[in-house]
Amino acid sequence: MSSQTSEKLQVLRGDVFGGLTAAVVALPLSLAFGVASGLGAVAGLYGAIVVGLMGALLGGSKTQISGPTAPLSVAMAVVFVDYANQDLGKALAIVALAGLIQMLMGALRLGSYMAYTPYAVVSGFTSAVGLIIILVQVLPFFGTEVALGGALKSLRAWPDAVSNVDPSALTLGVVTLAVCIFWPERLRKFLPPSVAALLIGTLLSVLWLSDVPTLAEVPSGLPDIEMPELPLGDLGAALPPAVTIALLGSINSLLTARVADSLTLQSHEPNRELLGVGFANVLVALVGGVPGAGATSCTVANVRAGGRSRVSGVLCATILLALVLGLGRIADAIPHAVLAGILIKIGFDIIDWRYITRIHLVPRENLVVLALTLGLSVVSDLVVAVAVGLIAAAMTGARQLERLELDMVVSTPLLDMTFLADDDADDDGDDDGDEFDFDFDLEMDDPFAARTGLLSLRGSFTVASSTKLFSTIRSDIAEHEVVILDFSQTVFIDDSAALVLGQLVDAAIVSDTECIVMGLSGMASTSVEALDVLRRVPEDHFVDDLDGARAVARRILL
Repeated sequence: MSSQTSEKLQVLRGDVFGGLTAAVVALPLSLAFGVASGLGAVAGLYGAIVVGLMGALLGGSKTQISGPTAPLSVAMAVVFVDYANQDLGKALAIVALAGLIQMLMGALRLGSYMAYTPYAVVSGFTSAVGLIIILVQVLPFFGTEVALGGALKSLRAWPDAVSNVDPSALTLGVVTLAVCIFWPERLRKFLPPSVAALLIGTLLSVLWLSDVPTLAEVPSGLPDIEMPELPLGDLGAALPPAVTIALLGSINSLLTARVADSLTLQSHEPNRELLGVGFANVLVALVGGVPGAGATSCTVANVRAGGRSRVSGVLCATILLALVLGLGRIADAIPHAVLAGILIKIGFDIIDWRYITRIHLVPRENLVVLALTLGLSVVSDLVVAVAVGLIAAAMTGARQLERLELDMVVSTPLLDMTFLADDDADDDGDDDGDEFDFDFDLEMDDPFAARTGLLSLRGSFTVASSTKLFSTIRSDIAEHEVVILDFSQTVFIDDSAALVLGQLVDAAIVSDTECIVMGLSGMASTSVEALDVLRRVPEDHFVDDLDGARAVARRILL
């Protein structure tokens, strides 16, 4: 057997183990996320199968396992209640529209820009999702029905749930949660904690505590395909929740793909990932499933078990499909309290404790961004929270960037006796051949004066520093009769900073200061030339280097 064949067999073996492991992890999670979404347990399984299969075949990551996720289940619960008024057809139409939006984002190659989401926003968002899951699942944990509609409605229902607690449901929930937390490490390789908790909690219910609410009548077999209908008049109202699902699913998938990359040292294709998961969410709407994205826990399980290609994802979805075909009667007996215990542990793990516990060590602006994102996610809308978080992060980032850019502005006064002196003439001892030769006593009232200033703009200048750039430089310009604007070390100037340069030239003219532009080229000149902000500077005042600037300054001053 050749080494190449042996290597392929080893990869296939890893994919088989990875697919099996991911399926074992995905089974209880998809049931739980289906219930949390309000669409039902089997809808979670349909989502895991359709999104998992299409994500494996069409997605941008070879090792990512896709399916229902915590952020999307939370968002779907809000969409189902608040936007669709518990109309399943309208909710699924919103899911299909979200999938089309994701495909459009992929076609427009917007996937690459998701990588620029600041970590404080990501941390606040993921922590909020974990907190929302805990707040919502406390109700079935105590034996009462889930209050659909978000975290605030669940909080309002807490007093009644605590006063009317079901001891049997609470016992099952506590046992399930304890199994998830304390399942021995040596057994986790063979049986994940969530699966063990599902089996133990369900057996405990069947053999002893049978008077608790269960899933009941979970259908088995293949789903019916129905075309979601959305009246044209409802399109405007459906667009905001569809954008919510699309953005959350996209961010979720791309962040999970980055996790997979870090584990496998591979690289994913972000735009292909959006196209693949978008198409999957369109299909999942046809079968009544929960929308999905990259599932981090399943992906990590797949990679650690040896999955390295798309085969593992296809195998995972195929195993779940086989289970669905005969799972109905078995899943009927699963108590809601057991799934609640599993979800509460998932919610706790989702919270970004590593970042939160060190938040006092990071800049204060990051704390504000995280608090805004987390708080608005709980009390308002996830997309509103992410949007506000991005705006706040952009503002705080711009403030930090402003300091860095202004530090790269260097003002240097040039003494007349050194800058304007004709060194070549002095060295040659011949003063007759240069029109700029002069006698210091005759030409200069004060040889120690600095009538010329060198203003060096090094690096990049953007809208972040444009406001203070004018006030910082203007005073330096007014102190000289000639100012050399040195762009020889400038990398980039955006349109906002370019307009400020035009204002500086105007201010210099008002102050009777002549401007010399030195070394303006490349990307630094793009916005400056496009906006024609230096039109008031004479053409012969544009030079390439300091020698050219010296010649122009001599002509102006002497």
